[in-house]
Amino acid sequence: MMPKTDLLVIINPLSGTLPPVQKEGLRAFIAAEADRQAYQAEIVTTAYAGHATQLAAQAVQQGIRRVLVMGGDGTINETARALRRTATALGIVPMGSGNGLARHLGLPMNPQKAVVRALGGKPVLIDSGELNDHPFFCTAGLGFEAYVAHEFAKQPVRGLQTYIRTTYQAFWSYKPAEYTIDGEKAGALFSLTAANAGQFGNNAWIAPTANIADGKLDLCQLGIFPTHMVSMIGWQLFRKSLNRSAYWAGRRIQEATIQSTGPLLAHADGEPLLLPGNSCTVRVLPGSLLVLL
Repeated sequence: MMPKTDLLVIINPLSGTLPPVQKEGLRAFIAAEADRQAYQAEIVTTAYAGHATQLAAQAVQQGIRRVLVMGGDGTINETARALRRTATALGIVPMGSGNGLARHLGLPMNPQKAVVRALGGKPVLIDSGELNDHPFFCTAGLGFEAYVAHEFAKQPVRGLQTYIRTTYQAFWSYKPAEYTIDGEKAGALFSLTAANAGQFGNNAWIAPTANIADGKLDLCQLGIFPTHMVSMIGWQLFRKSLNRSAYWAGRRIQEATIQSTGPLLAHADGEPLLLPGNSCTVRVLPGSLLVLL
């Protein structure tokens, strides 16, 4: 039987908390399943930051129509940015701390099931976003979430437990800034999120009604809340009901310009960014990425 198409599989060896022997077992499973489904697969391991982008760009140039990525939201971002506005579709095998995009899309969290789903999936168009010139596919933002992303990046060990501990410690040292959106003062905000998908990851829904294929982003403002409301805010975040909070406000946008009184500490899909100046632009790119679902 002739192969259906060529297939590139990109693996980030640093993503996730699985021991090396299990990761090798998963690599073998991918090779076997690709062969079973009559794909001619090349499996490549990333060696440095940005490597996934280079590999995915080469796949597009070679006419490869499916690229599977095994990693977290950062690795998925690196890969997907090279596939935007091309005929090459992205398959996701979630292995990160949050897996926000995969969870929003309803993909299996079990790696083997995710591999089978991606190899047999159909390409579906979704939107993507840009924060200045930084692409994102799940969320990008300023404020507390960006502060946590910067603190989390400093930790020697990744994983959910580290993220929870980092978030808790960051809450007590974080100092909110004031923002202006499209020339209108928004005041001091705890966080300001541009959501393509509805959640940060781990089913923490910042934009409960976000539609990843509606040609718009959900711009979500979380105002300053008293300390005694932390538990309630957290409960609503994970119960997909934060939009009912008096401290939350949101609207759908295609583009917005944001100014801040402090340094523009930001993130795109959880990866920390320090933007120049005190102004940035966020925009949507409708129907710009094919994802295997």
